[in-house]
Amino acid sequence: MRKHGKKYTAAAKNRDIATQYQARQALEIVKTSSFAKFDETVEVAVRLGVDPRHADQVVRGTVVLPAGTGKSVRVLVIAAGDRAREAQEAGADFVGTEYIQRIKDGWLDFDVLIATPDQMGQLGQLGRVLGPRGLMPNPKAGTVTMNVANAVRETKAGKIEFRVDKSGNVHAPIGKVSFGVEALETNFTAFMDQIVRSKPSASKGVYVRTVCISSTMGPGVTIDTTPYR
Repeated sequence: MRKHGKKYTAAAKNRDIATQYQARQALEIVKTSSFAKFDETVEVAVRLGVDPRHADQVVRGTVVLPAGTGKSVRVLVIAAGDRAREAQEAGADFVGTEYIQRIKDGWLDFDVLIATPDQMGQLGQLGRVLGPRGLMPNPKAGTVTMNVANAVRETKAGKIEFRVDKSGNVHAPIGKVSFGVEALETNFTAFMDQIVRSKPSASKGVYVRTVCISSTMGPGVTIDTTPYR
């Protein structure tokens, strides 16, 4: 059994492990329970009633968090011509097809990679590098697109991608402990709404089984799932 430190143990006393809280109350507990010296990320973990081994039960998608993520995101856009210019004007940190070679040489100093469809042939060769890191552009995530300017703006504004893991869980950041409760609640609501909208038609029974939120170092707080059934 995992042993926790004194600060974690003290923070855990702020919540009743057997209680399912309303979202706002849970977020207040998470903020109160934060004890790290850095601005911790507030994270949501959702256990879904799906079997990800079946393609028709894979849950994935994106959502723009209204209050942002609290994180500065470095965006790379692989595009040429007018699309490259549009990406630069939209605020992309790195733009150009020459970055394909730089990635081959080992450069990975970016957080999100957006590409136009015509560049995916060359990027496909980098699957072994980008795939395991979750950096490979994907049409379903909106990162393979001709509208690179909009993709850049959404990413900078707080767009996140989520995907169910092999155990049926989805994890996502919804902000920082320094955010106000209202901002965190707005982000949480937007995320959960998108999770519900992403329910596969093949999913049977209870879809949203458990929802838990926590800060990076803090204890988890369980949320009442009644609104999401």
